[in-house]
Amino acid sequence: MDLNSASTVVLQVLTQATSQDTAVLKPAEEQLKQWETQPGFYSVLLNIFTNHTLDINVRWLAVLYFKNGIDRYWRRVAPHALSEEEKSTLRAGLITNFNEPVNQIATQIAVLIAKVARLDCPRQWPELIPTLIESVKVQDDLRQHRALLTFYHVTKTLASKRLAADRKLFYDLASGIYNFACSLWNHHTDTFLQHVSSVSEAAVLSSLERTLLSLKVLRKLTVNGFVEPHKNMEVMGFLHGIFDRLKQFLECSRNIGTDNVCRDRLEKTIILFTKVLLDFLDQHPFSFTPLIQRSLEFSVSYVFTEVGEGVTFERFIVQCMNLIKMIVKNYAYKPSKNFEDSSPETLEAHKIKMAFFTYPTLTEICRRLVSHYFLLTEEELTMWEEDPEGFTVEETGGDSWKYSLRPCTEVLFIDIFHEYNQTLTPVLLEMMQTLQGPTNVEDMNALLIKDAVYNAVGLAAYELFDSVDFDQWFKNQLLPELQVIHNRYKPLRRRVIWLIGQWISVKFKSDLRPMLYEAICNLLQDQDLVVRIETATTLKLTVDDFEFRTDQFLPYLETMFTLLFQLLQQVTECDTKMHVLHVLSCVIERVNIQIRPYVGCLVQYLPLLWKQSEEHNMLRCAILTTLIHLVQLVTLENSPCVTPELLRIFQNMSPLLELSSENLRTCFKIINGYIFLSSTEFLQTYAVGLCQSFCELLKEITTEGQVQVLKVVENALKVNPVLGPQMFQPILPCVFRGIIEGERYPVVMSTYLGVMGRVLLQNTSFFSSLLNEMAHKFNQEMDQLLGNMIEMWVDRMDNITQPERRKLSALALLSLLPSDNSVIQDKFCGIINISVEGLHDVMTEDPETGTYKDCMLMSHLEEPKVTEDEEPPTEQDKRKKMLALKDPVHTVSLQQFIYEKLKAQQELLGEQGFQSLMETVDTEIVTQLQEFLQGF
Repeated sequence: MDLNSASTVVLQVLTQATSQDTAVLKPAEEQLKQWETQPGFYSVLLNIFTNHTLDINVRWLAVLYFKNGIDRYWRRVAPHALSEEEKSTLRAGLITNFNEPVNQIATQIAVLIAKVARLDCPRQWPELIPTLIESVKVQDDLRQHRALLTFYHVTKTLASKRLAADRKLFYDLASGIYNFACSLWNHHTDTFLQHVSSVSEAAVLSSLERTLLSLKVLRKLTVNGFVEPHKNMEVMGFLHGIFDRLKQFLECSRNIGTDNVCRDRLEKTIILFTKVLLDFLDQHPFSFTPLIQRSLEFSVSYVFTEVGEGVTFERFIVQCMNLIKMIVKNYAYKPSKNFEDSSPETLEAHKIKMAFFTYPTLTEICRRLVSHYFLLTEEELTMWEEDPEGFTVEETGGDSWKYSLRPCTEVLFIDIFHEYNQTLTPVLLEMMQTLQGPTNVEDMNALLIKDAVYNAVGLAAYELFDSVDFDQWFKNQLLPELQVIHNRYKPLRRRVIWLIGQWISVKFKSDLRPMLYEAICNLLQDQDLVVRIETATTLKLTVDDFEFRTDQFLPYLETMFTLLFQLLQQVTECDTKMHVLHVLSCVIERVNIQIRPYVGCLVQYLPLLWKQSEEHNMLRCAILTTLIHLVQLVTLENSPCVTPELLRIFQNMSPLLELSSENLRTCFKIINGYIFLSSTEFLQTYAVGLCQSFCELLKEITTEGQVQVLKVVENALKVNPVLGPQMFQPILPCVFRGIIEGERYPVVMSTYLGVMGRVLLQNTSFFSSLLNEMAHKFNQEMDQLLGNMIEMWVDRMDNITQPERRKLSALALLSLLPSDNSVIQDKFCGIINISVEGLHDVMTEDPETGTYKDCMLMSHLEEPKVTEDEEPPTEQDKRKKMLALKDPVHTVSLQQFIYEKLKAQQELLGEQGFQSLMETVDTEIVTQLQEFLQGF
């Protein structure tokens, strides 16, 4: 089929693929998918998207299919790779005309040319760069812009390649075209600056667009194109020229109104200049040394003096501050403690920094940061009133300092204060001195200044450690400020409680904690929500601190818990709810066992807590529930008995089990808690649903996860041998099958044998019905299947490492005796082997009498001694102890059990029959057995 007729067919299908009707759309997409690997398909797509008379949506789709095809089929080694001939034609076709009229399509074409360039340039596509250079010189505006757009995307893509050979190619390219790129940028920049006040807005915008694109090209070449850029005159010339250009553009922005169509592009260009400097400093700190002085002078004058008034804007201030921060904090510019060990480059940079950061400069920067940039703005105060929760979760942490003004100013302050703390500490202390005593509530400006200074004292806590007597300040100044309840004083109440949180881990006397807890209890009842949320944060920091003492905290625990729970109900945003829950769970974790007296009120809270979390989407719910689990676990472990509320909460568990693996471990702990607390009621209410969830989980979970699920089942069987097997009946066939088929993971096999051992030993009738069911499934006789199982059990006994499970296996297999069943007699030797292994595990010799006894036996009389360091046992610990006192592993002597079973077997078979059975056992094993059974 020739190109034209093929184009008609493809065009028709592409048109259908833009349809809103799925009945038309789906078959079209299927057809296009089949064509993806057909030779000639991409030539047809190129034909279609370069034909400007066709529908835009169809052309757009053609470009996207072409772009995806490059990712999948352009590499030579790809399955269904395009032929070299077709690729050659396509490469030529892509750069024939740079005249795409639609902006979005032009960008996509530029991106796909860059994708091909990444794979083919320069080796298979040497003409690409020369063609682009020629095309950006043409007089036609559209062609020039489209060529420049492509030039930028190609440069950006080639600059991102990381292999040594590719880097070398990019260095060669950069040195070859740098001069041209510079003159191109200068030309477009000059044109824009001449046009800006004289020609039409459209022409100005078009010329600014070219300035921006050519600067983007230069940024990539400058930052990534040279190994030692400081040795290249053109590169350094361009970088030094940035400061003058920036001044020109900032002046230009003074004259252009905020509503001017160029405003957005102009600000982008100004930011791009600062990005060039920041990237260059990041990649080549020593090459940047000659620029340190100018960068600091420029940034400090625009950000901290009146030079910037009327021309700066927020994003520009952030970039300038980041430039100062990166120079101050740059490790390349920090000499070693021993100056002689530092490189000359480091000392040179350090000298320039020291010369710039004089006492007057540092003092002015510090004062301006605190008294100007730290002040709460009108906008922030409005947000506080209108969206208090939004105000409290405003961007902080992570990389927010790179983009947002407040975190940026705070990070700059911390870094400068850390670097020059000897100079700046007296400056900040003097600011503190002027703010003694309460501030007039009518003087909003004074309140905001104090808020800003307190912010600085909190941020610099580690540096001020030796200079501030925080304990005195807390008692004499800060506590009284927290007691000023006037509404206009709320910024200071919030700031003071935040400030205390910052100092807690730095310097805060333990004896003052009760006074702080008192204050926290009061502030958690403050009329302002922002103050309450901030107080909760400080409470978390206090409880989390190394010097936290539970005994000091307990008198306030009930009040705090009630108030935190009220706060949880008052806040509506998911983020804030999670934050408060996090504080709650932190408190519970720290007071741990001491939470016991409050378990009653906790249990009432839990259903409400659940209600709070279910309104949010499942993912958030999962995070919230992790925190709720903590509460639930502590409640369960410390409840003396089950209550209807506690049972009811469990109905939330099954969606949790489906949610995520992070929650599973806690979920299993909770399920175990319920099993130990009240197995009968719990299993009767929930086992059916739980078993269903477990069956689903076992299909798709990791090995470790399977073991965790089966341990829960094992606990249920241990606690309730009658009800347990019935309730978890659907899981047991897969356990049985795992044993018969010789599960290859030792840990899983050990757990399988633990589960089956419980059923066999403690619920014989259930084991028989399970064996019957499995015999049908395997299409075997019951006896034959039982024989296979015993054989596998004996063979894989070494997989079991826990002494309890090893003893359980011996007891379980011995429980099959006495028997006249030929299969069991056939496996008698194996059963005895396992029993003797079990004896070796559990028997200890009494040195006084020389006799052996089973060390796993427990009696009611043994009360474990609790030393002072140990926590007293939880209710759950006591329940486990009671359970152990009913567990055959801890109540039946293995020695006695073997003796009784052998005696019964002897009585069943008679002396001679029994003797011939014993002869099947290895003589060494028999000797060991007789030694253990002495005295019976």
